[in-house]
Amino acid sequence: MTTTPMATSPHAEKWHSAHARSATCVARGAPVAPPELRASGVRFVHPGASAAAVDGVDLDVEPGAVTAIIGPNGCGKSTLLRAVRGLVPLAGGRVTLDGRDVADVPAKALARQIAFLPQHPVVPAGTTVAELAARGRHPHRGWFGRWTVADDAAVAEALEVTGTRDLVDRGVGELSGGQRQRVWLALVLAQQAPVLLLDEPTSFLDLAHQIDVLDVVRRLGSTGTTIVMVLHDLALAARYADRIVAMHDGRVVAQGEPADVLTPAVLERTLGLTVQVVPDPVTGTPLVVPAHPPAHGGRAPRPIAQEPR
Repeated sequence: MTTTPMATSPHAEKWHSAHARSATCVARGAPVAPPELRASGVRFVHPGASAAAVDGVDLDVEPGAVTAIIGPNGCGKSTLLRAVRGLVPLAGGRVTLDGRDVADVPAKALARQIAFLPQHPVVPAGTTVAELAARGRHPHRGWFGRWTVADDAAVAEALEVTGTRDLVDRGVGELSGGQRQRVWLALVLAQQAPVLLLDEPTSFLDLAHQIDVLDVVRRLGSTGTTIVMVLHDLALAARYADRIVAMHDGRVVAQGEPADVLTPAVLERTLGLTVQVVPDPVTGTPLVVPAHPPAHGGRAPRPIAQEPR
């Protein structure tokens, strides 16, 4: 749906400027150790359901690493992410951040520690990129809501990292899917939380835009930000994640480095699919190939030519 852009944010001109770009060097301050995020025996049951959507999950999130959660539709990936963020009431277990139960952390304080990007975020009609990105600073605002130089620097940095600085005057509804997803990432980054939870950040994007978004994620991971994301593409999960968590029927089947999780045995148990796992010709990371050829009507597709050796 196309929306009409609102008036330019009073901060947008700053974010276009060299001054704002230079301010990004002080936006995060001195590096600090990322907090330890842990889920122990987490159980969640949807209201009226007889079976648990997440059932006794133990999850140790490696600080400063990129973790991808994989599994079939309906296995509890997104629900687990929401549980880790403290957005659903648990029927059992607990989630802790540096040893403190997230249920006991005040909302603003928790938002300064954990930023969450849902699968289908909604933006009010007419919101500009500048206005949306600025919302990421809400957890840092005081009682009187004064906008500070630190806020300017944080938003400028987020726009720069996501490559969206030139879009600040545009309405979010006018953007392509890839642009819109990068703008949502800018909002999350403006929170400056040391932990990011991303629920299918590449959904509905073509391959080029998926790579754009995951490149941003990987760069963030390389700076020490802890990232947990839900992904369906196993090849991209293997390329971009340091660790992978495989889920099935609300439970964790395996977790560890990509080469230890993306195995034929684990994927048959997780996805019910017989596969072969070969090295990615570009990165050497695991590349999952279905073991049986597809059924075709009419003429079979022509195999690609083999390079002469």
